[in-house]
Parts: sequence; structure tokens; C-alpha cells
Amino acid sequence: MSTLPVFRWRLAPDGYATRRQLRALGLRPGGQDVAAQLERPRRRGRGPLVAYLYRIDHAKPVRPMTPARWAALERANAAQRVCPECGRDAGYRIPRSRGMCGLCVHQADARAA
Repeated sequence: MSTLPVFRWRLAPDGYATRRQLRALGLRPGGQDVAAQLERPRRRGRGPLVAYLYRIDHAKPVRPMTPARWAALERANAAQRVCPECGRDAGYRIPRSRGMCGLCVHQADARAA
């Protein structure tokens, strides 16, 4: 069993990147294992913050969005815009914390008062 190289926060050598950094470059890990990790000590007795690093030279390009994937994403977003109370398209994604559109929340608050 091998151990990962550990670098201090912001001191990783060139050639390594986090998932977010890879995505900003138009890349993805592509099935490679974690190559190294960054650690930043945390204050007040908590454990360290850890970020995993991947090798840029082993990363693969991001897969393009196909028309079928775009359509599936559109259907998923449309389903989250429909209010379960009134059945109308709210025009925005309804928060799970509310569970209904703003108009229905307002009406429910008015009935409760």
C-alpha cells in the first residue's frame, strides 16, 4: 500500500490540479486515481482541510453535451419548476425547503395568520 504525497496548502507543484481546476481547464480526471493531496491545518482542534489532486497530463477532455443529455437536463429542471400545490410553472426552481412556489407560500401564510 503506497501513501500519497502531501503538500501544504497553495504549495503544490506544477502538473497537479483539483477537480475544479481541471474543469476550468476543460478536463476531467478520466478514471485516474488521486495522485496527491493538499492539507491546510484547521484551527480550534478540528482536523485538517484536505483537497485531492490529479495529474494534469493524465486528465482527459470533458465529454461534450449531446442533444439527449441537454434534453434530459431540461426535463429535470422543468420538473423542479412545477409547484406541487397549484401545478403552475413558477419560472424558477422551487426550493425544497418550501416545497411550493412563492404565491402558494404567501397564501398559506395569509391563511395561517
